[in-house]
This record gives sequence, C-alpha cells and structure tokens, in this order.
Amino acid sequence: MEILDILIVGAGPIGLNCALEAKKNNLNYLIIEKGTIVNSLYNYPLYMRFFSTAEKLEIDEILFITTSPKPGRQDALEYYQGIARQKNININLYEKVLNVSKNDDIFKVKTSKREYLAKNVIISTGFYDIPNLMDIPGENLKKVKHYYTEPYPYAKQKIVVVGSSNSSVDAALETYRKGAEVTMIIRHSEISKNVKYWVKPDIENRIAEGNITAHFNSEIIEIKKSSVIFKDENGQIHEIENDFVLAMTGYLPDFEFLKNSGIDLQGDCLNPIYHAETMETNIKNLYLAGVVCGGKDTHLWFIENSRIHAEMIIKNILQNR
Repeated sequence: MEILDILIVGAGPIGLNCALEAKKNNLNYLIIEKGTIVNSLYNYPLYMRFFSTAEKLEIDEILFITTSPKPGRQDALEYYQGIARQKNININLYEKVLNVSKNDDIFKVKTSKREYLAKNVIISTGFYDIPNLMDIPGENLKKVKHYYTEPYPYAKQKIVVVGSSNSSVDAALETYRKGAEVTMIIRHSEISKNVKYWVKPDIENRIAEGNITAHFNSEIIEIKKSSVIFKDENGQIHEIENDFVLAMTGYLPDFEFLKNSGIDLQGDCLNPIYHAETMETNIKNLYLAGVVCGGKDTHLWFIENSRIHAEMIIKNILQNR
C-alpha cells in the first residue's frame, strides 16, 4: 500500500491551504472530505456575508475577486472550489474519516471506503457539524432547527430565535422581513458585541421599535408542539405560541474523533493540545489546522487568522524529514 507524506482530514479553506503548501514542496498528499469542497461554507445560510474582506480570505496568495465589499457564501464557494479545480488538488470527496491510529511512525487512517497509510496527518475539520445543544425537553421536535439556510419557510409563522450571535441576528432579521413574528430569547443582557457592525444597529432598532421582541437575560426551559416555555431575568415563567424554533446556539468540533485520534484535550473548553509554533499535537506528526484548534472557543480561530497554519505545519514536516 502507498504511504502518503501527508493525509489531510477536511477540505475547508485551511485544509486546501495545507494541500497547496504540500504541493509546492513536492510532498505526496491527499485530502479526505466527508462532503463537498468547503462543505461547511456550502451549508452556511444562502445569503450570508463574511465579516472579513476578500483579501483576508485569500489562500496561497491567489486573488479573491468579488464586486462586493464583503464576500458572500456564493463568492466564497466559487473562489475555493475554483482553486481546487485550477490547482488540481488531490481530494477524495464524500468519504468520511472514521479513525486515525499510529503504529510506530506510520498512521493508519480508516475511512468509510478504505484505509490509507501516511507519515503525517493534518486534522482540519472545523466545527460546523455538531450543534451545541440546549439539553431541554422538546429539543428533538421537528420544528427545532439548529441550522438556518433561508427565511422563506418561516413566512407568516411565529418564530423563536435563540441567541444573539451573527447567525441569530441574521435569522431574526431575515425571517422578520419575510413576514414572520419573531421573538428572540437571549441569555445575555445585550446583543453580542461580535455581531457584524453594519447589522448590529439594524437589529437593535427593530427591537427598540417593537417589530422584533427580545427577552434578555432569559432562557428556554421547554419546547412544546405549539408553544415555547422560557424563564425571564426575574425568574418568572412564560409560555408563548410558537411554530418554529431557530436554535442558533453554535457548533462544536468532533471531540470524540479528536480523543480517539489520541489528542489530549484540556479544561472546560476542551482545548486540544498542540505546539503553538508547529501546530503539532501531543502525537508526533499529527497536526491541527484552522478553527478546530480552539475547542469550544470556536471564535478564536477563523479563516483570516489561521491561514498561517499551513506554512507552519509544512515547514515542521520538512524539518523533521
């Protein structure tokens, strides 16, 4: 069986960047991706716009050309998938990595289709696959959605949006403008300071004028078929009519996969152990790249500040050779 120099788990922007860096250095590599190219971006809301400008999303110094000041989902899909085609990156799609184990100096990577051998493995799997559950009664009802794509299904419906992050605010504003009756249930005392600066005044003004109802310092305690029960900041219990719950409570990396690969996790946020200068984990020649490095702190790493991981990792691999 062929032994790869590098096997990369995940074909997101940072996984692609790792592949490009490996290719430039004549390393034999392969990306394994469980979905399509930049699968997380593909599953973003249809009309989502990035906080970052185009040049901060570029990889391998390839120009990201767009007519918009802030690129949207489709712009990013065209850019990253275009790079994969143009550079003829080696990718196996719709193949899920099930297990990574090491025997002496060689990794055995088992997928849904076959097994691979590699001298080095880079895990760049992001965090968009596993919803951060509320763990309350009724969360498994069909009306509860942890992923939001577009507002049209929610026209003329009574919607509860959970949270005050960018995804929560986008969902609240878009569904409101398509005729939904929107209520936001927010654990904190205000809209998140991390909300995109051009959107934050919009949601605050809609709340102030009463077009969107917001309950701050509040939390849902139960979801029923046609209602939602929540507790307000004074501890009082309320029940309101409801058709859909958009639980924009965030997402988590696949911690079980990381642990099963031998990576140590520490603290309440389950931060994976890695060397800050090489991105190498506690397992020699097993690396992390991109947002997966943050554990539950998924806001720490994003495309523009983790692009450097590829160069750091490949440099270390070459030095080890």
